[in-house]
Amino acid sequence: MKRTIVKMPGDGIGKVVLEETIRVLNAAGFEADYVKGDIGWKFWCSEGNPLPQRTLDLLEKHKVGLFGAITSKPKDEAFEELSPELKEKGLVYSSPIVGLRQHFGLDICLRPCKTYKGNPLNFIRRGPGGTIEEPEVDVAIFRQNTEGLYGGVEWSNPPTEVYNALMTHPKFRKNFGHAPKEEISVSTRIFTKNATERILRAAFEHAKKYSYKTVTVCEKPNVIRETSGMMYKMAQQIQKADYPDIELWNTNIDAQMMWLTKNPENYGVIVAGNMFGDIVSDGFAGLIGGLGFASSAQVNPETGIGVFEPTHGSAPKYADYPTSIVNPIAMVESACMMLDFIDEQDIAKKIRKAVAEVVAEGKVRTYDMAKLSGNPDVIGKGAVSTQEMANAIIEKL
Repeated sequence: MKRTIVKMPGDGIGKVVLEETIRVLNAAGFEADYVKGDIGWKFWCSEGNPLPQRTLDLLEKHKVGLFGAITSKPKDEAFEELSPELKEKGLVYSSPIVGLRQHFGLDICLRPCKTYKGNPLNFIRRGPGGTIEEPEVDVAIFRQNTEGLYGGVEWSNPPTEVYNALMTHPKFRKNFGHAPKEEISVSTRIFTKNATERILRAAFEHAKKYSYKTVTVCEKPNVIRETSGMMYKMAQQIQKADYPDIELWNTNIDAQMMWLTKNPENYGVIVAGNMFGDIVSDGFAGLIGGLGFASSAQVNPETGIGVFEPTHGSAPKYADYPTSIVNPIAMVESACMMLDFIDEQDIAKKIRKAVAEVVAEGKVRTYDMAKLSGNPDVIGKGAVSTQEMANAIIEKL
Protein backbone atom coordinates (compact mmCIF):
# COMPACT_ATOMS: atom_id res chain seq x y z
CA MET A 1 0.00 0.00 0.00
CA LYS A 2 1.33 3.43 -0.93
CA ARG A 3 1.76 5.55 2.18
CA THR A 4 0.95 9.20 2.72
CA ILE A 5 3.56 10.93 4.85
CA VAL A 6 3.07 14.35 6.42
CA LYS A 7 6.25 16.31 5.75
CA MET A 8 6.83 19.22 8.12
CA PRO A 9 9.95 21.13 7.03
CA GLY A 10 9.68 23.65 9.85
CA ASP A 11 12.35 26.31 9.95
CA GLY A 12 15.88 26.97 8.73
CA ILE A 13 17.89 23.94 7.66
CA GLY A 14 14.92 21.67 8.34
CA LYS A 15 13.62 22.51 4.88
CA VAL A 16 16.87 21.44 3.18
CA VAL A 17 17.61 18.22 5.05
CA LEU A 18 14.02 17.03 4.70
CA GLU A 19 13.92 17.45 0.92
CA GLU A 20 17.28 15.69 0.51
CA THR A 21 16.04 12.86 2.71
CA ILE A 22 12.95 12.42 0.58
CA ARG A 23 15.25 12.06 -2.44
CA VAL A 24 17.09 9.28 -0.60
CA LEU A 25 13.80 7.56 0.29
CA ASN A 26 12.69 7.69 -3.33
CA ALA A 27 16.01 6.25 -4.54
CA ALA A 28 15.73 3.42 -2.01
CA GLY A 29 12.38 2.38 -3.46
CA PHE A 30 10.06 3.76 -0.79
CA GLU A 31 6.86 4.81 -2.52
CA ALA A 32 4.84 7.49 -0.77
CA ASP A 33 2.83 10.62 -1.27
CA TYR A 34 4.00 13.59 0.78
CA VAL A 35 1.60 16.25 2.04
CA LYS A 36 2.99 19.40 3.60
CA GLY A 37 2.16 20.26 7.20
CA ASP A 38 2.56 23.87 8.30
CA ILE A 39 4.60 24.27 11.47
CA GLY A 40 7.14 26.68 12.85
CA TRP A 41 8.18 30.27 13.35
CA LYS A 42 6.61 31.66 10.19
CA PHE A 43 3.16 30.59 11.38
CA TRP A 44 3.71 31.97 14.86
CA CYS A 45 4.59 35.36 13.40
CA SER A 46 1.74 35.49 10.86
CA GLU A 47 -1.00 33.53 12.64
CA GLY A 48 -0.03 33.53 16.32
CA ASN A 49 0.08 29.74 16.24
CA PRO A 50 3.23 27.77 15.30
CA LEU A 51 1.18 24.55 15.19
CA PRO A 52 -2.03 25.20 13.21
CA GLN A 53 -5.02 22.91 13.63
CA ARG A 54 -4.81 21.96 9.94
CA THR A 55 -1.45 20.29 10.61
CA LEU A 56 -2.86 18.36 13.56
CA ASP A 57 -5.69 17.22 11.30
CA LEU A 58 -3.23 15.95 8.69
CA LEU A 59 -1.34 13.91 11.26
CA GLU A 60 -4.55 12.57 12.75
CA LYS A 61 -5.52 11.33 9.29
CA HIS A 62 -2.20 9.99 7.98
CA LYS A 63 -0.52 8.96 11.28
CA VAL A 64 3.13 9.38 10.21
CA GLY A 65 5.17 12.56 9.99
CA LEU A 66 8.70 13.55 9.00
CA PHE A 67 9.79 16.72 10.75
CA GLY A 68 12.76 18.96 9.90
CA ALA A 69 13.66 21.48 12.60
CA ILE A 70 12.16 24.28 14.61
CA THR A 71 13.14 27.80 15.65
CA SER A 72 12.21 28.77 19.20
CA LYS A 73 12.97 32.09 20.87
CA PRO A 74 12.51 33.46 24.41
CA LYS A 75 9.15 34.86 25.39
CA ASP A 76 9.87 38.55 24.84
CA GLU A 77 11.60 38.04 21.48
CA ALA A 78 8.74 35.84 20.30
CA PHE A 79 6.23 38.54 21.20
CA GLU A 80 8.20 41.23 19.34
CA GLU A 81 8.13 39.22 16.10
CA LEU A 82 4.35 38.75 16.12
CA SER A 83 2.37 40.56 13.44
CA PRO A 84 1.18 43.90 14.93
CA GLU A 85 -2.50 42.97 14.71
CA LEU A 86 -1.87 39.91 16.92
CA LYS A 87 0.00 41.61 19.74
CA GLU A 88 -3.10 42.63 21.65
CA LYS A 89 -4.56 39.13 21.78
CA GLY A 90 -2.56 37.85 24.76
CA LEU A 91 -0.80 35.15 22.73
CA VAL A 92 2.17 33.34 24.30
CA TYR A 93 4.63 31.32 22.22
CA SER A 94 5.12 27.65 23.09
CA SER A 95 7.19 25.07 21.25
CA PRO A 96 5.14 23.45 18.47
CA ILE A 97 7.08 20.19 18.66
CA VAL A 98 6.33 19.94 22.39
CA GLY A 99 2.69 20.74 21.57
CA LEU A 100 2.69 18.03 18.90
CA ARG A 101 4.01 15.46 21.37
CA GLN A 102 1.47 16.35 24.01
CA HIS A 103 -1.50 16.58 21.64
CA PHE A 104 -0.95 13.08 20.25
CA GLY A 105 0.50 11.52 23.38
CA LEU A 106 3.85 10.85 21.69
CA ASP A 107 5.36 10.08 25.04
CA ILE A 108 7.85 7.43 23.93
CA CYS A 109 10.95 9.04 22.45
CA LEU A 110 13.82 6.90 21.17
CA ARG A 111 17.19 8.48 20.40
CA PRO A 112 19.74 5.93 19.17
CA CYS A 113 23.44 6.82 19.33
CA LYS A 114 25.55 4.36 17.36
CA THR A 115 29.10 4.65 16.06
CA TYR A 116 29.73 4.72 12.31
CA LYS A 117 33.05 3.08 11.53
CA GLY A 118 35.39 5.51 9.84
CA ASN A 119 33.65 8.64 11.11
CA PRO A 120 36.44 11.12 11.89
CA LEU A 121 34.22 12.65 14.58
CA ASN A 122 34.00 9.47 16.67
CA PHE A 123 35.11 9.77 20.28
CA ILE A 124 38.64 8.59 21.07
CA ARG A 125 40.49 8.27 24.39
CA ARG A 126 43.91 7.34 25.67
CA GLY A 127 44.44 3.72 26.68
CA PRO A 128 47.25 1.93 28.53
CA GLY A 129 50.75 3.03 27.57
CA GLY A 130 49.51 6.10 25.73
CA THR A 131 47.61 4.07 23.13
CA ILE A 132 44.60 5.54 21.37
CA GLU A 133 41.28 3.76 21.79
CA GLU A 134 38.08 4.31 19.83
CA PRO A 135 35.29 2.65 21.81
CA GLU A 136 32.25 1.50 19.87
CA VAL A 137 29.13 3.27 21.13
CA ASP A 138 25.75 1.57 20.71
CA VAL A 139 23.25 3.20 23.03
CA ALA A 140 19.47 3.50 22.75
CA ILE A 141 18.11 6.34 24.86
CA PHE A 142 14.44 6.34 25.84
CA ARG A 143 13.20 9.76 26.89
CA GLN A 144 9.79 10.34 28.45
CA ASN A 145 8.51 12.92 26.05
CA THR A 146 5.43 14.67 27.44
CA GLU A 147 5.89 15.21 31.18
CA GLY A 148 8.55 16.51 33.54
CA LEU A 149 10.10 19.94 33.14
CA TYR A 150 8.87 20.20 29.55
CA GLY A 151 5.26 19.69 30.59
CA GLY A 152 4.58 23.43 30.33
CA VAL A 153 2.97 23.81 33.77
CA GLU A 154 4.70 26.99 34.94
CA TRP A 155 4.08 30.52 36.09
CA SER A 156 5.78 33.85 36.63
CA ASN A 157 4.07 35.71 39.47
CA PRO A 158 1.92 32.61 40.11
CA PRO A 159 -1.83 32.99 40.70
CA THR A 160 -2.81 33.40 44.33
CA GLU A 161 -4.27 29.90 44.60
CA VAL A 162 -1.04 28.38 43.24
CA TYR A 163 1.09 30.50 45.55
CA ASN A 164 -1.03 29.58 48.57
CA ALA A 165 -0.79 25.90 47.67
CA LEU A 166 3.00 26.15 47.41
CA MET A 167 3.12 27.88 50.79
CA THR A 168 1.64 24.75 52.39
CA HIS A 169 4.93 22.96 51.71
CA PRO A 170 7.33 23.62 54.59
CA LYS A 171 10.42 23.86 52.37
CA PHE A 172 8.78 26.37 50.05
CA ARG A 173 7.60 28.41 53.02
CA LYS A 174 11.08 28.35 54.61
CA ASN A 175 13.21 28.95 51.50
CA PHE A 176 10.97 31.12 49.31
CA GLY A 177 8.25 32.50 51.57
CA HIS A 178 10.25 35.69 52.06
CA ALA A 179 10.19 36.50 48.34
CA PRO A 180 7.38 38.70 46.99
CA LYS A 181 4.95 36.65 44.90
CA GLU A 182 5.53 38.83 41.84
CA GLU A 183 9.26 37.98 41.95
CA ILE A 184 8.73 34.21 41.83
CA SER A 185 8.80 31.99 38.73
CA VAL A 186 7.80 28.34 39.03
CA SER A 187 8.28 25.44 36.63
CA THR A 188 6.86 22.09 37.68
CA ARG A 189 8.32 18.61 37.20
CA ILE A 190 5.38 16.21 37.08
CA PHE A 191 5.68 12.43 36.56
CA THR A 192 2.65 10.14 36.35
CA LYS A 193 2.83 6.42 37.02
CA ASN A 194 1.10 5.51 33.77
CA ALA A 195 3.49 7.45 31.53
CA THR A 196 6.50 6.38 33.58
CA GLU A 197 5.56 2.73 33.23
CA ARG A 198 5.10 3.13 29.46
CA ILE A 199 8.58 4.54 28.91
CA LEU A 200 10.18 1.97 31.22
CA ARG A 201 8.48 -0.94 29.49
CA ALA A 202 9.41 0.46 26.07
CA ALA A 203 13.05 0.55 27.20
CA PHE A 204 13.01 -3.00 28.54
CA GLU A 205 11.23 -4.32 25.45
CA HIS A 206 13.82 -2.68 23.21
CA ALA A 207 16.61 -4.22 25.25
CA LYS A 208 14.96 -7.63 24.98
CA LYS A 209 14.30 -7.35 21.22
CA TYR A 210 17.81 -6.21 20.31
CA SER A 211 19.74 -8.23 22.92
CA TYR A 212 21.02 -5.37 25.05
CA LYS A 213 22.23 -6.66 28.41
CA THR A 214 21.40 -3.61 30.53
CA VAL A 215 18.81 -0.92 31.09
CA THR A 216 20.06 2.15 32.97
CA VAL A 217 17.72 4.57 34.71
CA CYS A 218 19.48 7.93 34.45
CA GLU A 219 17.83 10.32 36.89
CA LYS A 220 18.64 11.86 40.30
CA PRO A 221 16.67 9.90 42.93
CA ASN A 222 19.01 10.85 45.79
CA VAL A 223 17.93 14.50 45.45
CA ILE A 224 14.74 14.62 43.35
CA ARG A 225 13.22 11.96 45.55
CA GLU A 226 9.59 11.93 44.49
CA THR A 227 9.81 11.93 40.68
CA SER A 228 13.20 10.35 40.02
CA GLY A 229 12.62 8.08 42.99
CA MET A 230 9.31 6.89 41.59
CA MET A 231 10.86 6.09 38.21
CA TYR A 232 13.68 4.03 39.71
CA LYS A 233 11.39 2.17 42.10
CA MET A 234 9.01 1.28 39.25
CA ALA A 235 11.96 0.15 37.14
CA GLN A 236 13.05 -2.19 39.93
CA GLN A 237 9.57 -3.69 40.14
CA ILE A 238 9.22 -4.13 36.35
CA GLN A 239 12.69 -5.65 35.97
CA LYS A 240 12.14 -8.13 38.80
CA ALA A 241 8.71 -9.22 37.57
CA ASP A 242 9.15 -9.31 33.79
CA TYR A 243 12.77 -8.88 32.71
CA PRO A 244 15.00 -10.74 35.20
CA ASP A 245 17.58 -11.54 32.49
CA ILE A 246 18.26 -7.83 31.83
CA GLU A 247 20.42 -6.02 34.36
CA LEU A 248 19.01 -2.81 35.82
CA TRP A 249 21.55 -0.06 36.46
CA ASN A 250 20.97 3.26 38.21
CA THR A 251 23.04 6.39 37.48
CA ASN A 252 22.68 10.02 38.48
CA ILE A 253 22.55 12.38 35.51
CA ASP A 254 25.58 14.41 36.66
CA ALA A 255 27.76 11.33 37.17
CA GLN A 256 26.51 9.85 33.91
CA MET A 257 27.76 12.86 31.99
CA MET A 258 31.20 12.32 33.49
CA TRP A 259 31.17 8.60 32.68
CA LEU A 260 30.23 9.31 29.06
CA THR A 261 33.88 9.74 28.18
CA LYS A 262 35.17 7.10 30.56
CA ASN A 263 33.32 3.99 29.45
CA PRO A 264 30.54 4.75 26.93
CA GLU A 265 30.75 1.24 25.46
CA ASN A 266 29.43 -0.21 28.74
CA TYR A 267 25.94 1.19 28.30
CA GLY A 268 23.07 -0.34 26.36
CA VAL A 269 19.58 1.08 26.86
CA ILE A 270 19.19 4.25 28.93
CA VAL A 271 15.84 5.57 30.12
CA ALA A 272 15.14 8.97 31.70
CA GLY A 273 12.56 11.69 32.16
CA ASN A 274 12.14 14.52 29.70
CA MET A 275 14.91 16.93 30.71
CA PHE A 276 17.54 14.38 31.71
CA GLY A 277 16.75 12.30 28.63
CA ASP A 278 17.34 15.37 26.49
CA ILE A 279 20.68 16.05 28.18
CA VAL A 280 22.08 12.53 28.14
CA SER A 281 21.04 11.91 24.52
CA ASP A 282 22.90 15.03 23.36
CA GLY A 283 25.89 13.92 25.40
CA PHE A 284 26.02 10.51 23.73
CA ALA A 285 25.37 12.11 20.34
CA GLY A 286 28.61 14.03 20.82
CA LEU A 287 30.49 10.73 21.00
CA ILE A 288 29.24 9.54 17.60
CA GLY A 289 29.81 12.74 15.64
CA GLY A 290 27.45 15.34 17.05
CA LEU A 291 23.99 16.49 16.07
CA GLY A 292 24.62 15.77 12.39
CA PHE A 293 24.23 12.09 13.30
CA ALA A 294 21.53 12.30 15.99
CA SER A 295 18.12 10.97 14.99
CA SER A 296 14.93 10.44 16.99
CA ALA A 297 11.46 8.95 16.96
CA GLN A 298 8.46 9.94 19.06
CA VAL A 299 5.56 7.56 18.95
CA ASN A 300 2.29 6.54 20.52
CA PRO A 301 1.99 2.76 20.06
CA GLU A 302 -1.72 2.79 20.92
CA THR A 303 -2.75 5.20 18.16
CA GLY A 304 -0.04 4.28 15.66
CA ILE A 305 0.98 7.93 15.32
CA GLY A 306 4.68 8.69 15.00
CA VAL A 307 6.80 11.74 14.23
CA PHE A 308 10.45 11.36 13.23
CA GLU A 309 13.02 14.14 13.43
CA PRO A 310 16.72 14.91 13.81
CA THR A 311 17.56 16.37 17.20
CA HIS A 312 19.44 19.38 15.80
CA GLY A 313 17.90 22.81 15.63
CA SER A 314 17.00 25.01 12.69
CA ALA A 315 20.42 26.73 12.50
CA PRO A 316 19.05 29.78 10.64
CA LYS A 317 22.56 31.07 9.83
CA TYR A 318 23.24 28.04 7.65
CA ALA A 319 19.82 28.24 6.03
CA ASP A 320 20.78 31.54 4.39
CA TYR A 321 23.91 30.18 2.68
CA PRO A 322 23.70 30.08 -1.14
CA THR A 323 24.77 26.42 -1.01
CA SER A 324 23.64 24.33 1.95
CA ILE A 325 26.54 22.81 3.86
CA VAL A 326 24.77 20.97 6.70
CA ASN A 327 24.98 17.25 7.31
CA PRO A 328 21.70 15.49 6.34
CA ILE A 329 22.56 12.11 7.92
CA ALA A 330 20.58 12.76 11.13
CA MET A 331 17.47 13.43 9.04
CA VAL A 332 18.14 10.37 6.86
CA GLU A 333 18.53 8.22 9.98
CA SER A 334 15.28 9.62 11.36
CA ALA A 335 13.57 8.56 8.14
CA CYS A 336 14.99 5.07 8.65
CA MET A 337 13.37 5.02 12.08
CA MET A 338 10.11 5.94 10.35
CA LEU A 339 10.57 3.02 7.97
CA ASP A 340 11.11 0.67 10.92
CA PHE A 341 7.91 2.00 12.50
CA ILE A 342 5.80 1.25 9.41
CA ASP A 343 7.35 -2.19 8.82
CA GLU A 344 9.59 -1.20 5.92
CA GLN A 345 12.70 -2.56 7.61
CA ASP A 346 14.28 -3.85 4.40
CA ILE A 347 14.37 -0.37 2.89
CA ALA A 348 15.68 1.07 6.16
CA LYS A 349 18.44 -1.53 6.18
CA LYS A 350 19.45 -0.62 2.62
CA ILE A 351 19.67 3.08 3.45
CA ARG A 352 21.66 2.53 6.66
CA LYS A 353 24.08 0.31 4.75
CA ALA A 354 24.55 3.01 2.10
CA VAL A 355 25.19 5.68 4.75
CA ALA A 356 27.68 3.43 6.53
CA GLU A 357 29.58 2.82 3.28
CA VAL A 358 29.80 6.53 2.49
CA VAL A 359 31.08 7.33 5.98
CA ALA A 360 33.57 4.44 5.99
CA GLU A 361 35.00 5.40 2.59
CA GLY A 362 35.70 8.92 3.77
CA LYS A 363 35.68 10.43 0.29
CA VAL A 364 32.54 12.50 0.87
CA ARG A 365 32.36 14.55 4.05
CA THR A 366 30.26 17.51 5.09
CA TYR A 367 31.98 20.42 6.85
CA ASP A 368 31.50 18.91 10.33
CA MET A 369 33.04 15.60 9.26
CA ALA A 370 35.89 17.51 7.61
CA LYS A 371 36.40 19.38 10.90
CA LEU A 372 35.91 22.79 9.33
CA SER A 373 34.08 25.75 10.80
CA GLY A 374 30.63 26.27 9.36
CA ASN A 375 31.33 29.05 6.87
CA PRO A 376 30.03 29.31 3.30
CA ASP A 377 33.50 28.78 1.81
CA VAL A 378 33.93 25.22 3.15
CA ILE A 379 32.77 23.79 -0.18
CA GLY A 380 36.01 25.02 -1.73
CA LYS A 381 38.05 23.53 1.11
CA GLY A 382 37.17 19.89 0.68
CA ALA A 383 33.70 19.71 2.28
CA VAL A 384 30.65 18.68 0.27
CA SER A 385 27.22 20.26 0.22
CA THR A 386 24.08 18.81 1.75
CA GLN A 387 22.93 17.75 -1.72
CA GLU A 388 26.27 16.13 -2.55
CA MET A 389 26.14 14.03 0.60
CA ALA A 390 22.64 12.88 -0.36
CA ASN A 391 23.93 12.15 -3.87
CA ALA A 392 26.69 9.96 -2.43
CA ILE A 393 24.18 7.96 -0.36
CA ILE A 394 21.93 7.57 -3.40
CA GLU A 395 24.87 6.38 -5.50
CA LYS A 396 25.56 3.63 -2.95
CA LEU A 397 21.90 2.63 -3.07
